[in-house]
Amino acid sequence: MSRRTLIAGNWKMHTTGAEAQKLAGDILSSCKNIHDRDVLLAPPFTALAAASEKLGDSPVILAGQNVCWEEQGAFTGEISPLMLKDQGATAAIVGHSERRQIFGESDEMINNRLVGGLKHGLMIVLCIGETLSEREGGQTFTVLEKQVREGLARVSAEDMARVVIAYEPVWAIGTGKTATTEQAQEAHGFIRKLIEELYEKGVAEQLRILYGGSVKPANVDDLMSQPDIDGALVGGAALDGESFGRIINYQ
Repeated sequence: MSRRTLIAGNWKMHTTGAEAQKLAGDILSSCKNIHDRDVLLAPPFTALAAASEKLGDSPVILAGQNVCWEEQGAFTGEISPLMLKDQGATAAIVGHSERRQIFGESDEMINNRLVGGLKHGLMIVLCIGETLSEREGGQTFTVLEKQVREGLARVSAEDMARVVIAYEPVWAIGTGKTATTEQAQEAHGFIRKLIEELYEKGVAEQLRILYGGSVKPANVDDLMSQPDIDGALVGGAALDGESFGRIINYQ
């Protein structure tokens, strides 16, 4: 089954509104002739409206970097699915390793975020991945299985059509280290097989699984040649229009 590639850029805590507009414009120029793959941009919440204005009616997907499970209420510092949609976003990232590692978000909380976003029609990118100590301890697949099972609790097969999984080995994020193509493919193949066990073969075949972890113009072609890698979740390189443009236009 052919899956449409998704190249996602997570801008993290970078860009003002003006900077977001310029970067979004640069990226639009890089993908104007691309018709066989999808592009997603996740600016900080404060730059969503500016980026949305620049993207206009282009097919580029706009996403929040996180989302709350409630529509409104006493949740200081959070952003609801309705607020994201109001700013032009149609998707959200949940479970990024920085949310897990720095801010202590649990699989249960991440699942709440995912289910809350799906309830309001958002596409959700669920991030999973092991730390260096977990990989060296031979726990990679145990960790991934737990994060997938608990992250997708209460998610129906039908709702899985709006879920993307991003495998991001924590030890390869922002470190300059990248999983080898064999390591990445092995993890992606494991995730797809697990989804088949949890749901059915058709759900597993349609699921897009992205690789995230120091993706650069220099390694994107090799990564994207793997059968179970359906795109990339890009951090640092997504902040440069030329670099991200090269990644979008991988061969």
